[in-house]
Amino acid sequence: MARRKKHPRLPNGYGSIKYLGKNRRNPYGVYPPVKEYDLDGKAIAQPAICYVDDWMKGFAVLTAYHAGTYTPGLECDLGAREEASLISLSGRILADYNRSKGITAKKGKTFKEVYSEFYRWKYEGLKEYSEASKNSSRAAFRNCSALHDRVFDELRYKDLQDVVDNCSLKHASLELIVSLFKQMYKYADMHEYVRKNYAEHVTITKSDDDEHGVPFSPNELKLFWENKEDPIAEMILIMCYSGYRISAYKTLEVNIKEKYFRGGVKTQAGKGRIVPIHSAILPLVIRRISRMGHILPFSTSKFRSEMHTFIKSKGMASHTPHDCRHTFSMLCEKYGVNENDRKRMLGHKFGDITNDVYGHRGMEDLRKEIEKIKAP
Repeated sequence: MARRKKHPRLPNGYGSIKYLGKNRRNPYGVYPPVKEYDLDGKAIAQPAICYVDDWMKGFAVLTAYHAGTYTPGLECDLGAREEASLISLSGRILADYNRSKGITAKKGKTFKEVYSEFYRWKYEGLKEYSEASKNSSRAAFRNCSALHDRVFDELRYKDLQDVVDNCSLKHASLELIVSLFKQMYKYADMHEYVRKNYAEHVTITKSDDDEHGVPFSPNELKLFWENKEDPIAEMILIMCYSGYRISAYKTLEVNIKEKYFRGGVKTQAGKGRIVPIHSAILPLVIRRISRMGHILPFSTSKFRSEMHTFIKSKGMASHTPHDCRHTFSMLCEKYGVNENDRKRMLGHKFGDITNDVYGHRGMEDLRKEIEKIKAP
């Protein structure tokens, strides 16, 4: 497949020429420089000056726009020229433009400089973020030290992927690095610092090592049931009898009529999976939604803190929300839930193609299995 020709990078503030796809008669949109931003610092999109069939025509339009000589329809009068000579001409015009603006030839912003701008834009604006969120971004940046002094626009997919592959930290730390890459590239694209978003291709190739945890004991579960009127105990029980990760409950679809949850995060196998609502927790789910409008209407960090306080007040050993997921797995095993159905409800990937591709189980099949779990 033929690749599109790489064109010269336009100076900051010059505007942009965006390729909109091959199935258009005029696939290049020509846009004026960004001049307005909303309250969150996000660029306000402006309408295109015009659409053209050739990048160089778009460049000529932008040059005329800056010179004040552009008139609608000018692009129609631009004839085709030898591509090599046009690219050479574009280089000379850009050099003249930079000289006219007093811009000396220099490299673009480094990774560190783009990060500093991004950090101020995100965390020092009008929207409030938790210290945990700020610390996560700072930690991810520290773990990208190999990129700090590199020119941001000169980075390529391999440079980003190597940082993730060569990091010896846990899976959670790698997730923060990938998240930072994606946020920084989104910011850089908004301010026209980059021509392509390489972050969207970066993946974590290591297996997830964050699945460790300690399930609640039968006595601890009994204590939660005795305190089920408490909102924290209520939420812990819902998690222990459904098995989703804590972050999934923020966006989980809850179908009370048909009695199931749908959602999931993190892995392809886990996203969008269905788990029937166990009859023991159905009243808790209905009550919680009636009272709060959602299963988890506030931040996961707030729930973690409140869960820690509740558990400590009951004299129990320390536990995390992820231990609820391990409790669900333990209950499935204890009460003889079909192993493949346990994997389906936990969102685990099957190791064999037969179950991974051809294993199909209906809602009532899963409901029959989950109801094997006994609860007070």
